[in-house]
Amino acid sequence: MRLLHCALQLGLLSAALPSAYAASAWGFSDATVSVQTKGAGVGAGLKEKVAEDKPLSKPVSLGGSDTLKISLTAQEGRSAKRPHQAFLLLKDPVTGLDVSYPFSVKDNGKSRVELTQKDLPLQFLTTSEPVDARFVIGSFGSSKAYDRTAFKLSIDRDPDEPLPSAEAVRYGKLPEIHHIFKPDPKNPPVVVSLTFAAMVIAAFPILAGLWLYLGANVNHLPTAIKSAPLPHFLFVGSIVGLEGIFFLYYTSWNLFQTLPAVLAVGAVTFISGSRALGEVQGRRLAGLR
Repeated sequence: MRLLHCALQLGLLSAALPSAYAASAWGFSDATVSVQTKGAGVGAGLKEKVAEDKPLSKPVSLGGSDTLKISLTAQEGRSAKRPHQAFLLLKDPVTGLDVSYPFSVKDNGKSRVELTQKDLPLQFLTTSEPVDARFVIGSFGSSKAYDRTAFKLSIDRDPDEPLPSAEAVRYGKLPEIHHIFKPDPKNPPVVVSLTFAAMVIAAFPILAGLWLYLGANVNHLPTAIKSAPLPHFLFVGSIVGLEGIFFLYYTSWNLFQTLPAVLAVGAVTFISGSRALGEVQGRRLAGLR
């Protein structure tokens, strides 16, 4: 009785092995290969079904005005899934040169790719023998990837149409590039600049009049100059110097010439101004103002 039970378990295990093996490999279903000629009606041209385990017996011909269309449903085991990679691999059996074209894959595994002779490398256009067209499907995990020849692709060129130049597909020295930069910004017209300068200069008498009208104490000017002549002269001179720097920047200097000069004169303005204000505060605290 125990021997019969063991034999039954072994039989069930051996029957489950093929299905387990099938579930651990990638493949496809509902694969079709079609060639549609430009200008032909709907349904015209070649259309063949491709089996997962057997390539097509006859080569598929791709002419200069033809479009090769391949559609399939990627499967992991027997379940339609979206693989991490799925592409059509064309390989020249003579030279070993290959090129791949990725499928556009949906979440349900349905995949599609199209190509014409314009999408092929120059080396494939010059071959006289059909090239191998392989389906490569795989993803992460332990499932075995699918990589087999699906059909032979014969590239039939028009002998009257010239081949593209081989120099276009080679790496090499490119011609020198000459950059064209934007011209430097120009100042406004002289008339506009003089108008605004006159407006600023005309404001000084008005400012002096308002200053005297509000009660400015001009009598303390000799006392201030006598108490701290250097800070007052440096402060006023640095203010005039800053205006001169801005004028030079407006007329001829660039930013790299202007910034160091502004920093240097600005430091003099800050130090001399603090000393001059200190002298004014001393007279205010003494009750002289």
